[in-house]
Amino acid sequence: MTGHQGADAHPQGPHGHDERHGHHGHDHTDLDWNVLGPLLEQGAELSAPVHHGAARWLAERTGGEVRRILDVGSGPGVVTCLLAQVFPQAEVVAVDGAEELLERTRDRAARLGLAGRIRTRRAELPGDLGALDEADLIWSSKTVHHLGDQRAAVRALAARLRPGGVLALAEGGLPLRCLPRDAGLGRPGLMSRLEVVNTETFAEMRAALPDTVETVEDWSAMLAGAGLDGAASRTFLLDLPAPLDTPARQWLRAELGHRREAAADRLADGDLLALDRLLDPDDPAGIMRRPDAFVLSAQTVHSALRTG
Repeated sequence: MTGHQGADAHPQGPHGHDERHGHHGHDHTDLDWNVLGPLLEQGAELSAPVHHGAARWLAERTGGEVRRILDVGSGPGVVTCLLAQVFPQAEVVAVDGAEELLERTRDRAARLGLAGRIRTRRAELPGDLGALDEADLIWSSKTVHHLGDQRAAVRALAARLRPGGVLALAEGGLPLRCLPRDAGLGRPGLMSRLEVVNTETFAEMRAALPDTVETVEDWSAMLAGAGLDGAASRTFLLDLPAPLDTPARQWLRAELGHRREAAADRLADGDLLALDRLLDPDDPAGIMRRPDAFVLSAQTVHSALRTG
């Protein structure tokens, strides 16, 4: 299993449950990282305002000296590198199950002049959690909800904290919105219907995980149950208004394409036709040309401290 920031980034966009990245606990060797890797990287870059806001908040929460950071479920390393920039005295370890994504992390670190402070660690979760290094800050974005026993995973992450350390989980938020309610393509409310499908497939994914345990997703309670103190949550907004620039349009078109593929057998024909028009680069009503496309979503981050 592996975990990736950014899409599940999108998990609804850049911040909800994104099933194509929800393969934790399953064989990830059948995924084409040459295709998914760049999309994950682009989505994480698009979400830079969210990640910068979260990192600044965590810098306030840590207070003391941060010498080692773990990015668990690091994907292509966009946030890994950001954490290295925000915490200039820290070694940052990118932890992921896909070697192709760890290679992207190393390449990115080299381009940014951060190679001396960024390490990569290939690990299968949840089995390898107990073997990870201890750290002063542990960041895990949209990874725990892909593990069968979420409470046990939070406890395992908390156990890797040094005294005074902070565990931060990016989980939940608000789903992606990118079009007016009535986008002039069939029945209004297309994105809401896509969200219903996403919720259904997410529940099915959770039910199929090895050793899955039904859990009320009260993340603050889970952090407290892991022996941590001062649990707090903060939500960070991603607001890219219309008209979008070309990179944002390209990411959004790819995101909707993956969602169409995932929902093909659950949507009405009219919705599939609407999505096909949105994906057509030559259609004036498509994402690449329409003037009213935007990106709006929110990511919640939950954090707590080890005081003992």
